[in-house]
Amino acid sequence: MRASFALTAALATGLTMASPIEKRQAIDDFAILNYALTLEYLERKFYMEGLANYTEAQFTAAGFVDPFYKNLKEIYFDEQTHVDFLATAIRGAGGVPVSEATYAFGVTDPKSFVTLSSVLEGVGVSAYLGAAASIANKEYLTAAGAILTVESRHSAYIRSALKQSPFPTPFDTPLGFNQVFSLAAAFITAFNPADGPLPFKPFPALPLQCTQYYYEAGRSSITFTGAAKYATHEAPYAVFFSGLEKKFVQTRVTGDNLKLSNLPEGIAGQVYVVLSKSATDASDENVVAGPAILEVYPKGKAPPNPATQC
Repeated sequence: MRASFALTAALATGLTMASPIEKRQAIDDFAILNYALTLEYLERKFYMEGLANYTEAQFTAAGFVDPFYKNLKEIYFDEQTHVDFLATAIRGAGGVPVSEATYAFGVTDPKSFVTLSSVLEGVGVSAYLGAAASIANKEYLTAAGAILTVESRHSAYIRSALKQSPFPTPFDTPLGFNQVFSLAAAFITAFNPADGPLPFKPFPALPLQCTQYYYEAGRSSITFTGAAKYATHEAPYAVFFSGLEKKFVQTRVTGDNLKLSNLPEGIAGQVYVVLSKSATDASDENVVAGPAILEVYPKGKAPPNPATQC
């Protein structure tokens, strides 16, 4: 199953479960540390379940040969260490760590597990990178940077195992708090009510129409299913985040959907897309839906055979 569509399906259901999240308080260093801890809990649980549900032999049969399974265990150990580190840091500074939520990942076999692993690792990199500018305490900033570089290595390793470019762009892609939380919330079925709401607000889901073909920059079309409702005065703009680039392209209404005939040039790898009311500004007050995630190949470099499933 294509990663973008697996995630879109999860977003459509997950955001309903995550609706109690509200923007109620300032985003200070404690909030950022608990934001990071929430993401690390999610990753830890994901790898814990994957290693429990699938054997080394099953990963090997799916094409992920030795030492892949051993390295998955190392990634799980890293995520466990990140959880312990962040929780200890929050307590040591006089704060209260957020509790672990409950999750549903929707993977069905080793291949879908590894595909989603790539997505989650990419989101983790974008989360830490996007949060860096908001961290006031320089010691926390250094610690976040130390985690970010490890998450980036995880991402490159998993992408390589999927025969994708391990470093598709010269820059990684920073994402804002609400953008990342919208993606994470897709896999969270419940928070501990004793924790109270976190200061983040998920955006509405942005489903993508199923396609069996790989996405190519400057060539592939894309359809946002059921998104015509966001064209109140004019069709909104699809904003593509790739590295440090933001590409704005106005959509067009096609029945209940919004569509682009061609993805913009200059995007590659794990690309995020939101719908914005503005042609130049994708800040939170202008975003009406998203992000969705799609894996994009440079023009002319997509695999020769289409995906058999979407």
